[in-house]
Amino acid sequence: MKILFMGTPDFAVPSLKALIDNGYEVVGAVTQTDRPKGRGHVLQAPPVKEYAIASNIPVYQPLKLSKEPNVIQEIAEINPDLIVTCAFGQILPQSLLDIPKYGTINVHASLLPKYRGAAPIQWAIINGEEKTGITTMFTELSLDTGDILLQQEAEITIDMTAGQLHDILSELGAETLIKTIKALENGTLTRTKQDESQATYAQKIDKQTGLIDWSQSSLAIHNRIRGTNPWPGAYSTMCGKRFKICCSRIADIPDYLNEKINDPDIVAGTILELLSCDMWIKTGDGALLICEIQAESCKRMTPQQYACGHELKEGMIFCQKG
Repeated sequence: MKILFMGTPDFAVPSLKALIDNGYEVVGAVTQTDRPKGRGHVLQAPPVKEYAIASNIPVYQPLKLSKEPNVIQEIAEINPDLIVTCAFGQILPQSLLDIPKYGTINVHASLLPKYRGAAPIQWAIINGEEKTGITTMFTELSLDTGDILLQQEAEITIDMTAGQLHDILSELGAETLIKTIKALENGTLTRTKQDESQATYAQKIDKQTGLIDWSQSSLAIHNRIRGTNPWPGAYSTMCGKRFKICCSRIADIPDYLNEKINDPDIVAGTILELLSCDMWIKTGDGALLICEIQAESCKRMTPQQYACGHELKEGMIFCQKG
C-alpha cells in the first residue's frame, strides 16, 4: 500500500516512524513550511520534514494547499492508495481528498467528538478531564467531523502536564494508526458517525491562555498551570513584574491558614505563607501550593530560592487577573 503522510510537529513523528517500521511504502511527506525560531529567528524545519529527509522520503511544503493546485497535481501523479494526516495544520481541499482510493485517515488527540480543533491536549487538562485518548477517523471537508474508526483511551492524572500527555498520546496515536490500517487491509474496519450533540471545540491556545485568575478555584488554577505547560506557560504579575507559575500541587491546607483564607480583607492572589520550598497562595475557594516560579530574566526555581535574592514575602499579592 502506497501511503502519503501529512504532518508537521513532534507529535506526528511517531506515526510516520510507525508506518516505515511496519513496512508501508511512504511515497511522500507533506508538511508546513520552515518557520523562524528563537531570538535569532533562524529558519527551522518541521520535525516531520527532518525525519522524512533522514528516511529518504520526498518532502512537500506547500504554503497553503488549497491555493497550490500544482502540489495537488504532483500528489495525484504519485497516486497514493491512502493519505494519513496527523497534526498537519491545514484544512484539506476536496481535490486532495478525492485522490486516494482508500480515503484519508486522520490521527486526532482526543476522544471525538469531544475536543475537535487545534489544541485538544491542552484543553482536556485545563478543563479537568480525567481521561482522553486517540481517535482515528476518515477525513471529510470539515474540521474533525469525519466518521470514527478506532479509539484508544489514556488516563489524565492530577499532576500530568500537557507536555507529558502530548508524549503519551503521540505514541498511542502511532499505535492506533497501525491498528486502523491493518483493519482496513483485512476488511474489518468499521465506521461510526460522530454524535454532533456531544461535540466540543478546542480552540487554538495563545500566550493569553496562560493568564491566571486567582479568584477561580484551586483546582481550576492548577489545571491551567499544567495545561499550559510547557507552552505558553501560566503566568501572573506582581509589582509590575511578570512571573511564570511553572508548577503547582493540590495538597491539604494546614489548619492554621484557615483564618487567613476566611479573612475577606485578604484577596485571592495573596501569598499566605512562604515555606522552605513552596508557597501557599490564596485562591477563590482556599489556597494552592506553588512549587516553582520563573520571574523575568530568571531561571525556574522554587519560591524560596527566588526569595533569597529578591523581594518575595508573605502578604505580597499577585494580580487577581491581568
